[in-house]
Amino acid sequence: MGLVNPVVIDTNCLLQIIARKSPYRPIWDAFLAGRYDLCVSDEILDEYQEILGQQITPTVAENVVLLILNQKNVQLIDPHFRMGVITADPDDNKFVDCAFAAGADYLVSEDSHFNVLRSIPFPQLNIVTLDEFMQTRLM
Repeated sequence: MGLVNPVVIDTNCLLQIIARKSPYRPIWDAFLAGRYDLCVSDEILDEYQEILGQQITPTVAENVVLLILNQKNVQLIDPHFRMGVITADPDDNKFVDCAFAAGADYLVSEDSHFNVLRSIPFPQLNIVTLDEFMQTRLM
């Protein structure tokens, strides 16, 4: 696949971008239009389904995950290592591992636990908020 700009989006951001009336909806629409590659792992998809199922409905969660899997601009990544750089919430490491393994241009998150990545030399990942991602040339 590898179309353009591989991106990893954390679950809380996914919740915000899929809402029809969200100011961040253009990020979801850009994904559906194929303007960037979304990189996911099985662990990320499982979390998407679990959290969307809790926050919206299990049916919506299943439909969103199936829609993601059926897009041509999705890269299914299988990280073979666990970096463990986020100690405050180790569950967040699945996004870091996926972004690193995919060579992602952006990891989109509003979660302050990811800020540790701004202050360590390795891995070098571009952590951006939804607002920052909206300002990229992809939008």
